[in-house]
Amino acid sequence: MCAHVLVAEDDEMQAELIRRSLLAEGHTATVVHDGRAALDAARLEGPDLVVLDLMLPVIDGLGVCRTLRRDDDVPVLMLTARSTEDDILLGLELGADDYMTKPYSPRELMARIRTVLRRGGRGGGRREGHVVRAAGLAVDPVRHEVRCEGRPVVCTPAEFEILLAMAGEPERVFTRRQLLQCTRGLDRASTERAVDVHIMNLRKKLEADPRRPARLLTVFGVGYKLSGGTA
Repeated sequence: MCAHVLVAEDDEMQAELIRRSLLAEGHTATVVHDGRAALDAARLEGPDLVVLDLMLPVIDGLGVCRTLRRDDDVPVLMLTARSTEDDILLGLELGADDYMTKPYSPRELMARIRTVLRRGGRGGGRREGHVVRAAGLAVDPVRHEVRCEGRPVVCTPAEFEILLAMAGEPERVFTRRQLLQCTRGLDRASTERAVDVHIMNLRKKLEADPRRPARLLTVFGVGYKLSGGTA
């Protein structure tokens, strides 16, 4: 995993294009469509970078950037359909690290993201202290540690890899095959049903009541997802 990127874009088609481009680059992504959701996600997940559209509903991108800068030094790459110098300068004055005007190519956006991450020393699980946070969990791929509401949780290698993948994309529904692939060959002889066992064991470790899970949810006929709910 390279970096976890928060994408705040109200155009759902554009947001999905950015998400797919990030995944293709090896990043993980959380997508939100309004400014309030962006601030909530930034606070809960501690992303390595925020891709922030200027024209967001509820709270616009300038307001989000202003609030982020009061609380955090997370890099911000601002997207704007406004190309006037005043708008661009205002975004930079509020603390945006870079900006792109629409329309833009996904390749150029990914290049800008790489530059901002490199400049800020963020991303690439190589960064000491990089922790993936979601649903009350903190998954540290450097130290190979998991904490649930601050409590240390001992996981097997396969459980850890599955949890790391799910925490990187909370609310995404993973199929059993996808989760099995996340084990990177640790369970070569396993079938997809082995994932059910890993999930069952993780629920015992993470849920207040494993029979009524609040985090690791079953999506019937598809697979599993990590929900933002807490036990």
